[in-house]
Amino acid sequence: MKTIVTRLPLTKARVNLGQVVRRVHVNREFFILEKDGIPVVGLMHVDDLEDYLEMQNRSVKEQVHRSTAEYRRGAARSAHAFMAELKAPSSKRKKK
Repeated sequence: MKTIVTRLPLTKARVNLGQVVRRVHVNREFFILEKDGIPVVGLMHVDDLEDYLEMQNRSVKEQVHRSTAEYRRGAARSAHAFMAELKAPSSKRKKK
């Protein structure tokens, strides 16, 4: 599989964020977003990010495995529920 890395101005990425995210997710493309021609951030598929983090820090590997297991058990929240929790006053948020 060929690795595709696309450089994109931040302003163009913002306007086309949905398309950029779809390309990252579906095609496993990488994007380097630039501000005034200077690279400032990279976008990659979450699986690639998790692999990278595991290589950098072994303790993250345990967190990734726990979260994956929770997701497979159905313990994950929907994005809607997660966003509602973030928007709730801090006193109403779940304590973990």
